[in-house]
Amino acid sequence: MSQTAVIGRAAESFVIEGGRPLHGRIRASGNKNGALPILAACLLTAERVQLHNVPRIVDVETMIELLNDIGVEADWIGPNDVQVHAAEVLKHELDEELCSRMRASFLLVGPLLARVGTVSAPPPGGDVIGRRRLDPHIHAFAELGAQIEIGRRYEMRGGSLHGKHIFLDEASVMATENAVMAAALTPGETVIGNAACEPHVQDLCRFLISLGAQIEGIESNVLRIHGVNSLHGGDWEIGADHIEVGSFIGLAAITGGDVTIDGVNQADLVSILHGFEKFGVQVERSEDFVRVPPRQELVVQDDLGGHVPKIEDGPWPAFPSDLTSVALTIATQAQGTILMFEKMFENRLFFTDKLVSMGARIILCDPHRAVVTGPAKLRGQRMESPDIRAGMAMLLASLCAEGSSTIGAVYQIDKGYERIDERLRSLGAHIDRIDV
Repeated sequence: MSQTAVIGRAAESFVIEGGRPLHGRIRASGNKNGALPILAACLLTAERVQLHNVPRIVDVETMIELLNDIGVEADWIGPNDVQVHAAEVLKHELDEELCSRMRASFLLVGPLLARVGTVSAPPPGGDVIGRRRLDPHIHAFAELGAQIEIGRRYEMRGGSLHGKHIFLDEASVMATENAVMAAALTPGETVIGNAACEPHVQDLCRFLISLGAQIEGIESNVLRIHGVNSLHGGDWEIGADHIEVGSFIGLAAITGGDVTIDGVNQADLVSILHGFEKFGVQVERSEDFVRVPPRQELVVQDDLGGHVPKIEDGPWPAFPSDLTSVALTIATQAQGTILMFEKMFENRLFFTDKLVSMGARIILCDPHRAVVTGPAKLRGQRMESPDIRAGMAMLLASLCAEGSSTIGAVYQIDKGYERIDERLRSLGAHIDRIDV
């Protein structure tokens, strides 16, 4: 996607007429956070790889541009299918402007170190939801034997990489993915302790195994990678986006709608559904879909003894941080009081002033904690989306609010949700995309 296109999207807004229940069926998109590292991992093989169920979103378009920029053939071959052929990698310097668009650009560092032995990367961009450390990435690369110089850019050379026992000082998803990709072609055994084990990390590991990598410990927080000489090509289908599924469950519940979400992986929903049950949200589950029945009575479930309950995020399998904003918005429509405890990112809750302006009763205690009391009657408002997940939360609030709302900077939402306006219209939502 060109810079002109990005600027064009930045000028778009959503206009939403709220107060209408959603009805119908919708299919979950491929996981954004699974597609991005898997696209980067295609650098590890010189053979062709075809990927299916790839979400056609802004961040994926940027990753494809980054691959093309370093000489890799990466193209859409279908609505949600991408072919990558990294027969040659012509550049080891990542483009600064492209990298500034998203944090996931740093996922190319591990594969480049393993494949070509050198990489020059600028600091990545991404949502401003708090400090997002690169320290675990740099530590992992250094432990594997990379020589690293840090200035305006991160200059790394990995000519003598070797397997190593690595302990990550935080269970960082991207650092785990970077370490796994670098270790896949590194001689010897690499053990990653305190590894992240989110569904998209598992998907990356299984994808690499399908190309010939040797990885043990998937679903746990200790991964063992036995380096191989080369990987081959293959086909892979990106797993469903459990964050999008959770977002749609929330949309259906707070609008009083009847929505069925197809293509889900039930194992990825365990902590999400458990968290939503604290608001009284009920779903019907089958093998590959969930249904949100209509006209649910949302009531906060107090802890034993009548104590105020809380939802707190954390590394998998805890409640996902990416759904904290959505859960908080559901809480505004549930009878009772609940504490939202966002432990991972200190700026994640700063969007709550937008909901307060709509009529929500929220006390922001500090950057990490908010007390929400509901139900509150929300009124349409004009807002700006500061990041992907806050944008989706504002979309939820707008769809259940009285009157019209306008959400600006919807490119933020487009970074994580494919054609969200079109798909919500198919459920009966009154939402239009306009140029400002």
